[in-house]
Amino acid sequence: MKTIDELIAEGVTGKRVFVRADLNVPLSGTTITDDGRIRAVQPTVEKLVAAGARVVVASHLGRPKGAPDPAFSLAPAAARLGELIDADVAFATDTVGESARATVAALGNGEVAVIENLRFNPGETSKDDAERGAFADQLAELADLYVGDGFGAVHRKHASVFDLPARLPHAAGDLIATEVGVLKKLTENVARPYAVVLGGSKVSDKLGVIDHLLERADRILIGGGMAYTFLKAQGHEVGSSLLQEDQIPAVLEYLRRAEDKGVEFVLPVDVVVSEQFPDLKAKAPTEHRTVPADAMPAGFIGLDNGPETNKLYASKLADAATVFWNGPMGVFEHPDYAEGTRAVAQALVDSSGFSVVGGGDSAAAVRTLGFDENAFGHISTGGGASLEYLEGKTLPGLAALED
Repeated sequence: MKTIDELIAEGVTGKRVFVRADLNVPLSGTTITDDGRIRAVQPTVEKLVAAGARVVVASHLGRPKGAPDPAFSLAPAAARLGELIDADVAFATDTVGESARATVAALGNGEVAVIENLRFNPGETSKDDAERGAFADQLAELADLYVGDGFGAVHRKHASVFDLPARLPHAAGDLIATEVGVLKKLTENVARPYAVVLGGSKVSDKLGVIDHLLERADRILIGGGMAYTFLKAQGHEVGSSLLQEDQIPAVLEYLRRAEDKGVEFVLPVDVVVSEQFPDLKAKAPTEHRTVPADAMPAGFIGLDNGPETNKLYASKLADAATVFWNGPMGVFEHPDYAEGTRAVAQALVDSSGFSVVGGGDSAAAVRTLGFDENAFGHISTGGGASLEYLEGKTLPGLAALED
C-alpha cells in the first residue's frame, strides 16, 4: 500500500485530504478520559499540515443509531486535536450536509477541520452496498485524496473505511503503517518464546484468536472474566463469576489441542473474590478475599487474579522474546481488583522482549494504572482489529488501501 510520505511527495499542497482517523475516545460527559487515539493520529495530521494540505478529519464515536445524538458528538475530540497540534481546528456539525461543505470549503492550506460523527449517518454502517456507497459518494465530494489512519476501524466494512478509498487516490497513514508492521512481527518469523496473555470478559470474543494462536504461540496465559469458563471446564466451582457455559466444549477442545501441540496453557491458581460486583464510580473499599482457583466459594464472584497467579504469570513472561497482551486480568477500574492487570503490565515493562499491548481495555488499563507508555514495545489503538488480524482474517480497511 502507498505510504503517506509517497502521497505527499506527489503533491498535496492546496488539496483536500480526507483522513479517516479513530477518534473513538472514552467520554465522561464532554470530558475525554483517555486521549490516546487522538494522539496516535496527531503525527499524520501534522505531516499533512506541514505539507500545505487542507485536512478533513473524520471518525466515528460510540454506537449512535444512525442519527445525530449529542452524547456521541466529536466536538470534544476536535477541541483536543486542536490543543495537540497547537492550531485552530474547525468543526462541522454534520457529516456531509451544509455545515460540512461550508467548513471544508473555508479551509486554507495547512488548516484542519473535523466533521461530525460519521455514524450519525446510517450509510456509514449499512450492510446494503448501495446505501453505503451513496454515503461514500457524498464523502468523496469533500476531498481530493484519502488517507486511512483509523486502525481501530479497519476490521469494519464501513463506508468511510472500505468504500471511500475506492473513490479517491489513497494511502496509509503513519499509524496504520506502524500497526501493520507490529502485527507482522507477531505473525511472521516471530522471536521465541512467544507468550500471549488473553483477558477480558468473554471467551466467545477470543475464540478465533485462541484457535489461531494454538498453532503459533508457545504459551497462552488466560485471565479476566473469561478464565472462569476455563476453570469451570476443568470441573471447578466458579460461584457467581462470569461464565459462558455454552463455550465449555470449545474450551475443552482448546486445552486438549494445547496439550497435543506442546503449547503451555496457564490458568489462575488463585483469585480475588467478593460477594458482589464493586461500584466503579464510588470506588470505595470492598469486602474481598483471596481463595485458591479450585476452591471458590459458591455465591462469590471472581474479580481479579490472586498474588500467586501474579507471580506465576510474571515468571511465564520473564524470558519471553515476544509478548502479545489483550484484555485485563480483572476489574482494573476498581483499586481492589487492579493488581492482576498491574502485574501483567509490570511484567511486560520488566521483560527484555518485544511487548505489544493489544488496544482496547488493555491500553486503557496501562494509562489508568500510570505506566509509561514508552516502556512497552507498542500499544495498539485497535483491540478488535488486532485480534482479527491475528486470526488471519482479511481486514476490509487494509484491503481497501492496497493498490
